[in-house]
Amino acid sequence: MPVSTKTLRPSASEDSFILPDLVSHCKFPLSISPYSKKVGTTSHSWLVRGGNLSIKKEKANLGLKGGLLTAMTYPDAPRHELRVCCDFLTYLFHLDNISDCMDDEGANRTADVVMNSLYHSRTYHTSSRVGKMTKDIWRRVATTATKGMKQRFISTFDMFFQAVAVQAADRQDNVIPDLESYITLRRDTSGCKPCWALIEYANGLDIPDDVIEHPVLRDLGEAANDLVTWSNDIFSYNVEQSKGDTHNMIVIVMETEGVPLQTAIDFVGTLCKASIDRFNASKLLLPSFDGGNQIDRDVAQYIKGLEDWIVGSLHWSFETERYFGKLGREVKRTRVVKLLPKRHH
Repeated sequence: MPVSTKTLRPSASEDSFILPDLVSHCKFPLSISPYSKKVGTTSHSWLVRGGNLSIKKEKANLGLKGGLLTAMTYPDAPRHELRVCCDFLTYLFHLDNISDCMDDEGANRTADVVMNSLYHSRTYHTSSRVGKMTKDIWRRVATTATKGMKQRFISTFDMFFQAVAVQAADRQDNVIPDLESYITLRRDTSGCKPCWALIEYANGLDIPDDVIEHPVLRDLGEAANDLVTWSNDIFSYNVEQSKGDTHNMIVIVMETEGVPLQTAIDFVGTLCKASIDRFNASKLLLPSFDGGNQIDRDVAQYIKGLEDWIVGSLHWSFETERYFGKLGREVKRTRVVKLLPKRHH
């Protein structure tokens, strides 16, 4: 993929960069569940009770605004299901935070606890907090979820951990992967795939395996994953570069193509816009599965769930304090991000 050296706007300076305008490129309507605040508050208490968090991490979790992300990405879910999804997203960010400090051995140990808690939920016992949290979420999901959804959730979560272990090994060895390898790995490290399975759970959908595996639905899921993931690499770049984290598409484009920061940002922004266009193009190819009856209605709701994730994640990225601190709304308006100084270890 050739990288154009033309920048979006010439106003990027040595100590700042300009974000691509992804929000206006995304035409899906933004919906927000009315249960946002209540669910966010109870989910935060659940994490603090189970997560053994420091005061600093507690504050970071409040600033994350997980309740708002869940309300924007599962806006049609009933309150109980929304709460379970919020617990899962809160827990996923918690896993992401703890895995950032792990080597591949540590990542594999955590994976063993989590996956045993899912695969052998009745017989596997653990005193670890992350295991107990996994079991607690899974107990609630398994009560109403379909067999297919449960299988998809577990297998994609397993793939998530395998990919995180590869990422941890790369970090240990200071390896920067090439763009193609990174894209493939990132589709699993993003954690989006189990979140797509939760669209089925949250909305009470019963989609047969052969339907969810249909090439058009697979393509829609992948395009949504790419948009959420690649845009996240743009939004999180500033914090990650300050910590010296190289598992980011911006870093990889700069390294492999030998281009400056703004060019890399623009390039990834173009890929993000193309993934939204790809999603819309794929949607036009969707066949009917049962002549407009229940399966087609469930599939339509599933696709709306993917759209909610695309638009919801974009807007939430400027509301959370995870990427731009308290300046999110200002950054959303101006699209200018001032580079953070590098931290010394």
